[in-house]
Amino acid sequence: MVARPPLRVRLEPMRMADMDAVQRIERASFSTPWPAYAYRQEIETNRLAHYIVARAAGEVVGFAGMWMMVDQAHVTTFAVDPSWRRQGIGARMVLALLRMAGTLGARQATLEVRLSNLPARRLYERFGFRPVGIRPHYYSDNGEDALILTTDDIDGPEMRARTARLETEFEGREIQVPEDAPA
Repeated sequence: MVARPPLRVRLEPMRMADMDAVQRIERASFSTPWPAYAYRQEIETNRLAHYIVARAAGEVVGFAGMWMMVDQAHVTTFAVDPSWRRQGIGARMVLALLRMAGTLGARQATLEVRLSNLPARRLYERFGFRPVGIRPHYYSDNGEDALILTTDDIDGPEMRARTARLETEFEGREIQVPEDAPA
């Protein structure tokens, strides 16, 4: 077997041409995936919506989205292809969302995450999201509660220092092609 070379991840705006890959990742990541028409509506008609994809080797390997509402960025969706996880792709997407939120004038970012999703909670908390509440029975598939996470002021000195440190950590870092990725 020939070793595959390391790759760089590119973050780009989500396009309708990305929908097949986004839907594949949705189905692999969520028990109740969003349908393609929901993304179409978000991308084409929702002025509050901002969606990105992470691309490696020309393939969409992750995606994330947020709504910019007044001075708050609300993360609406976030997923990395299971075979590409634990390589910093999610971290890069969180950084991109926080950067975009700050550019758009957000003071805070917020999101909901399943109480049971410890890997996602750890990722978000690393980027300054902290628990502020619970949404009881939030998830329709099993009635699980959602933990509400919010950042401090995105433009405040603590968040700026945190994101700068994390950007340095991930800047230029290459990832490995998973063995089960298509050749």
